[in-house]
Order: sequence, then structure tokens, then C-alpha cells
Amino acid sequence: MSLTLHFHPLASYCWKVLIALYENDIPFTPNLVDLGNPAERAALVKLWGIGKFPVLCDEARNETVPESSIIVEYLDRHYRGATRFIPDDTGRALQARLRDRFYDLYVHLPMQKIMIDRMRPADKRDPLGVEEARAQLRTSYAMIERQMATGGWAAGQDFGLADCAAAPSLFYGSMVVPFEQTQTHLTGYFERLKARPSFARVVREAEPYFNMVPKES
Repeated sequence: MSLTLHFHPLASYCWKVLIALYENDIPFTPNLVDLGNPAERAALVKLWGIGKFPVLCDEARNETVPESSIIVEYLDRHYRGATRFIPDDTGRALQARLRDRFYDLYVHLPMQKIMIDRMRPADKRDPLGVEEARAQLRTSYAMIERQMATGGWAAGQDFGLADCAAAPSLFYGSMVVPFEQTQTHLTGYFERLKARPSFARVVREAEPYFNMVPKES
């Protein structure tokens, strides 16, 4: 196969790319990377000096593509399928990218802050930073609740890039800051995401690793 994805099935940014691959049935070779293995980490760093996954390698085009949003846009450009992740219309494309950034920066990052803090020794934790992250998630949830009042997907009536970002962000975000019972539009959107076959497959494949998700102590 031309495409190889270097990833981990539990990593939320990897989920974003996997959703895009599964949406359009794009064939690829998965390469699971254990960052705790020095040789595997070194191999990833050789591909992308930052040493973070996902990284997509395209043998046919001799391209190495890091960063989840860039990978999804690369797939949309070079391996286009029935699901379009970035609309051709300039205005709609900007909206898709804005929503993608919103979910990555204001849902995903605060969620990660809380998850990573749970993995730290008790004397190294950052309770103020965690509370700030919780506050950011609550603010973001309220914005999504308003955005989703008319249904649909993150950037309109079509599933796209922003939904690939939203699915893992909300999945893990709801573990650290549950949705309010009154947030019916947010909850409904999350249920639509979970029912999407591409996302359901990602979650199913990650299930054997869920015991590694840090729990609140």
C-alpha cells in the first residue's frame, strides 16, 4: 500500500486521521508506535523531529505528512472520496478550518491537560491548571450547545474536517468534564458522532487499550 500511518490506537489526534481514512475507505498500512520503546520513538523522530504521532507516509508521492489537520487535508486533496473534508467554497472552507481549530485548541487541549495531570505524581500535579482547563471545557461546551441548536454537523450540514476533530475531543472530554443534562444539543451532536460508522470503528479498535486511559484519583 502507498500509505503508512504511524500512530497509536488510543491517541486522540490519531483518531482524527483514522476517521478520515475510514470515511472514504482509503487503504493504508497501520504502524503502531510505542513511544515507550526507544527504537520506535527514534524511528518516529526520524520521520518528524517533534516525535509525535500521527505521521502519514505516502510512498507513491514520496511525502511525509505530520499533524492531524494537515494529514486530513492532504487526504482530501490527493485521496479524495465521497466525504469531502474541506469544501471547495472558500467561505465554507474557512469555516471548516475554524471549527477544526476550535475543537483542537479549546476542547482537545484542555482535555489533554486534565488527562496528563492524572498521570503525574501527586506532588507534581497542577490543580490550578486543571481547574482552568475544566473552565475552558465548560465554556466550549456552552458554545457548542448554541452552535448545534439547529442540528447538523460541526461546520454545517456536511460531515467534514471539524467533525473528525470533534469526535475524539468530545469522547475524551466527556470523561473529564461530563456534559450538563441541559446541554441536549451538544449531547445530540455527540450521539450523531458516535453513530457514524467511521468513528464507531475507531472506538471499537481502541477498546482493548482503554485500560491505559488515566483515571481520576
